[in-house]
Amino acid sequence: MIPIKTRHEIALIKESSLLVGKTLAAVAAEIRPGISTKLLDTLAETFIKDHGATPSFKGYRGFPFSLCISVNEVVVHGMPSEYLIREGDLVSVDCGVFKNGFHGDSAFSFLVDGAGTEAGRLCRVTRECLTRAIEMASAGNRVGDISYAVQSHAEQHGYGVVRELVGHGVGRNLHEKPEVPNYGKKGQGPVLKEGMVLAIEPMINMGERQVVQERDGWTIRTRDRKPSAHFEHTVAITSEGPMVLSSFEDIETAIQNNKHIKQKD
Repeated sequence: MIPIKTRHEIALIKESSLLVGKTLAAVAAEIRPGISTKLLDTLAETFIKDHGATPSFKGYRGFPFSLCISVNEVVVHGMPSEYLIREGDLVSVDCGVFKNGFHGDSAFSFLVDGAGTEAGRLCRVTRECLTRAIEMASAGNRVGDISYAVQSHAEQHGYGVVRELVGHGVGRNLHEKPEVPNYGKKGQGPVLKEGMVLAIEPMINMGERQVVQERDGWTIRTRDRKPSAHFEHTVAITSEGPMVLSSFEDIETAIQNNKHIKQKD
């Protein structure tokens, strides 16, 4: 069964989701060449706890960190480490927050100073994929309509669409039904109903779509080692259309104030 949320529950998920955005903004303010991804993780955990919440990811199936930080060819589930961010890196940060009994989930990809136009174009198109997917998140449509929106736009630009990892429902549990693939056909999959809440998250590769898992059991990277981008919003299906519960607004403000992050390709 796909969980259906009440208006009150959606409001609580929104509260968690907005805190995710603020956490990502706090991380964005500190991203720069020379800072370790582990330090960014520590900063995020402190920020989340200071706001009366707990990190959704830490301890989930044994994952030991609060953030997934995926650099360049790492698609998702990158583990924070002593790695020092470098000029030209593409840094994708995925964050989850648990507060008042509900999770929020969102991700953003950052272009560190010196990143080339190809990486910038990849990020732009991946974010466009997310926007187009959200436009399809209306009651009466099907999950396949969301999936097709992502796949068609990415492939139109010559990019690979990751198939092994998917979006998902989110609520009392971090991962709920339904799965939301980034590839598929219109009119297929579960019917979208009012009260569903989905984490929609295009994962788009600059090269081929194939990925491999590293020996740590978590890190997923592109097989051809070309960069990958990842953007994610938590979205509620309502009678008025899709309602985006997370926000990039604070992140974009942080980017504007951080001279080490590029905004556009």
